[in-house]
Amino acid sequence: MNHLDIRIVSEPSATLSPEHITEAYGAAKAFSAIAELSQEVFGVIDLDGAHHIIGDPRIVTVGLLTCNQVHPREVFAPAIAARAESIIVAHNHPSGTLEASPEDIAMTERLVKAGRILGIEVLDHVIVSRSGYLSLRQQGVMV
Repeated sequence: MNHLDIRIVSEPSATLSPEHITEAYGAAKAFSAIAELSQEVFGVIDLDGAHHIIGDPRIVTVGLLTCNQVHPREVFAPAIAARAESIIVAHNHPSGTLEASPEDIAMTERLVKAGRILGIEVLDHVIVSRSGYLSLRQQGVMV
């Protein structure tokens, strides 16, 4: 089994510091390590009320080549324990495409609904690949 180590990368002019994320670009940089993987990987960043990162970005599930099974329980349990106010979720597309599939959209909608019930906002769902990143919030998928 391969070990995946996610590190937060900081750029001088960017929206990401080692402690703070303000937009999708920062989340994409935080999850850049999964962009090249050959399996789908789903991760989460827990954030406090000021969008400071709580702990390290974490991998929730590792899937297959083209799919990944994600359950809200695994996404939100650590966020609840960390007293997170919000989260940003991300996953990779090993194919390199930057299009949200119907399954990606359905999963996002399910997580947003669960987050509303729990009082933990899902700020964005970012898809990363070797081609770049896609923010579902910026695409208007999340309202």
